[in-house]
Amino acid sequence: MRLEKIAAKALEKVGYDRYLLSNAVAKRANELAMGKEPLIDVDVKKYKYTDIAIMEIAEGKLKVEVKRD
Repeated sequence: MRLEKIAAKALEKVGYDRYLLSNAVAKRANELAMGKEPLIDVDVKKYKYTDIAIMEIAEGKLKVEVKRD
């Protein structure tokens, strides 16, 4: 699947909130860079951490929640 379609699916999973998606992707990409294992079966040498994070969200392996006070 093309990355554009994956990004659109991930955006749908977060209620079309681009700001929320970008924050979630940045946080998860940082975790992956620090050594966390991906939640999906991908070659980490082939994909960027941000791409892996978007794929995880799009596939529903990573849930994004908003904490409201």
